[in-house]
Amino acid sequence: MEILFIVTICLFLIFSPLILGSIFLGWQKGIRIVHKKSGIEKNCFVGYSWTYFFFGFFVPIFRGEISIGIFHLIFSIVTLGVFQLVMPFLYNKQASIRLLLNGWELNDSEENNLFASSKIGITR
Repeated sequence: MEILFIVTICLFLIFSPLILGSIFLGWQKGIRIVHKKSGIEKNCFVGYSWTYFFFGFFVPIFRGEISIGIFHLIFSIVTLGVFQLVMPFLYNKQASIRLLLNGWELNDSEENNLFASSKIGITR
């Protein structure tokens, strides 16, 4: 019985950033975006980055932001992993802002565009 209690507390502590992030920022949601000049479409993400919570600095690398991923790896090493606990709260918003500043536009339903605008903090 005591071991079950300890395991439950440990699991809660490990997953508390995921729980808190989901409560305060909402689940990660993909929003369609389009590049103004090329017309290429892809998803950007808003909300709590559960993928970053589980995979860390690999997320920006797999999304094509190699230099950002390397910086995240360095910051994670320097902060002894604390950076990995903070970034899931910030990464999706930062990545979305970088995309929008580099010629991408929201291209989803009006409801999703308004949701993304509110999460990212842009006015339309």
